[in-house]
Amino acid sequence: MKQPVAVVTGGAGFIGSHMVDLLLAEDCQVRVIDNLVGGRLLNLEHHKDDIRLKVDVRNICDLEKEDALFKGADHVFHFAGIGDIVPSIERPVDYMTTNVQGTVKVMEAARWNGVKKVVYAASSSCYGLATELPTTEHAPIQPQYPYALSKYQGEQVVLHWYKVYRIPVNVIRIFNAYGIRSKTSGAYGAVFGVFLAQKLAGKPFTIVGDGTQTRDFLYASDVARAFYLAATTSLSGEIFNLGAGNPQSVNRLVELLEGKDIIHIPKRLGEPDCTWADISKIQRDLGWKQEVSFEEGVGRMLKNIDYWRQAPVWDVDSIAQATKTWFEYMKSSA
Repeated sequence: MKQPVAVVTGGAGFIGSHMVDLLLAEDCQVRVIDNLVGGRLLNLEHHKDDIRLKVDVRNICDLEKEDALFKGADHVFHFAGIGDIVPSIERPVDYMTTNVQGTVKVMEAARWNGVKKVVYAASSSCYGLATELPTTEHAPIQPQYPYALSKYQGEQVVLHWYKVYRIPVNVIRIFNAYGIRSKTSGAYGAVFGVFLAQKLAGKPFTIVGDGTQTRDFLYASDVARAFYLAATTSLSGEIFNLGAGNPQSVNRLVELLEGKDIIHIPKRLGEPDCTWADISKIQRDLGWKQEVSFEEGVGRMLKNIDYWRQAPVWDVDSIAQATKTWFEYMKSSA
């Protein structure tokens, strides 16, 4: 029996590396493409002796239509892209180039190599300030900033290639993924990385607003399992929301992380008070279910907290500087 072959774009990154874990556990040959701007080879270090894994350090924008990386591949899991939200206000061209045109390159390589299924990592940010809670796949699309727009346009590329070229695809709109190996460097970003670095440094936790805002957090290994099911199902052309379906407050996260000192910083325009995925479709159609509870997931983060020792430690002043342009432009667009 032929060993399945999978391409993981962004496979040295956060969710991509968890996808690699799962695929190797399923005895697949895995080919990773990652330019290592956001990803780290350290994330794949535990597989360094596995001959089934090949890593290609390259930008997806440099893919050729008959790229050898995709030759004979059964499935493509497309996670590569720029994921920082706040800087997208300042660097919209970079976001459109990588997240949209890079996706075109991936789809063309998949098309010319006869890939059986592409699963695209979309973002729930496309829903903007959602008024439908829990949010279904049919909720209005209203991206609030360039990151959200670029991820939604990437999604439209994938679905267009399915419509025109009949490449089997599925799209998963991820709500709030978290877990070990999340990004440690670069721009001010995900709340977990910010808090863990502050905890290691003995600094106060900087909570946006009053901390009562809620996020639909889902552990990365549960995200990877959803993508695997979306690749191996006979269904194509589908959009699935993915979260735990059980939003948790930022204050609850601080409590689990045992944050002692707290500083509140201004709430950011364009960010929702609540993200909450309606996961009935993915549960029904793919048989997916959450396996890692929020409490267990946070516990895993704390056990691996040293991973964030090199991460920048944000404080009130550095956050204010990093988000200055955000407030300027988002206020004018409100």
